[in-house]
Amino acid sequence: MEKTAVIFYIGPLGITSIVITTWGIMLALAALSWFATRKLTLQPRPLQTALEGIVSAMENTIHAVLPGQARLLLPFIATLWIYIVIANLTGLIPGLHSPTGSLSVTAGLAALVFMSVHWFGIRQNGLHYLKHYLSPTPILLPFHLISEITRTIALAVRLFGNIMSLELVALLVLLVAGFLAPVPILMLHIIEALVQAYIFGTLALIYVAGAMQSQQSKKGELL
Repeated sequence: MEKTAVIFYIGPLGITSIVITTWGIMLALAALSWFATRKLTLQPRPLQTALEGIVSAMENTIHAVLPGQARLLLPFIATLWIYIVIANLTGLIPGLHSPTGSLSVTAGLAALVFMSVHWFGIRQNGLHYLKHYLSPTPILLPFHLISEITRTIALAVRLFGNIMSLELVALLVLLVAGFLAPVPILMLHIIEALVQAYIFGTLALIYVAGAMQSQQSKKGELL
């Protein structure tokens, strides 16, 4: 069965295997979060300690890029990192495909980043944030808009291309070498899944940070 095959319909809306896999990922993450936080104690359990370490590492990374705004951006950026890692690793499960190996999924994630950049920019600087599209001269407005669109497309295509190619390479190697070399392929998939998730989330963080600091940098120049 193809990974984009429609499993069932909700009215006119076709639900594909990719959508079901995504639902499963979100359900698993929600169940894990509930299980890990249902009984918080002064002496954390190993799972709680591991999750707190992961959250602290992500918060520190955000703080290094945008000091003072880590708590504000943590829910969005951490969700991107966690979801993309799990989605990328889903391809290791026999019979399942990585949702991020579908362009529709990565395009949705990139569109979410695009909207979030402007949301955080306006939230931080008000509508004055939009003035940076006219800087240093209104003539550059079309170029700024093209830049926004192209980087969003690149964000979607980069993740999709890397995950899709990784799955194809793994399939070809298994067809040629059989199961003689499963461990190196498995390790390559895990490393690539982590790297691509980190790159996507970090780029999203940099774009948001740039939007939030756009007016502040101009004020600094004027001073």
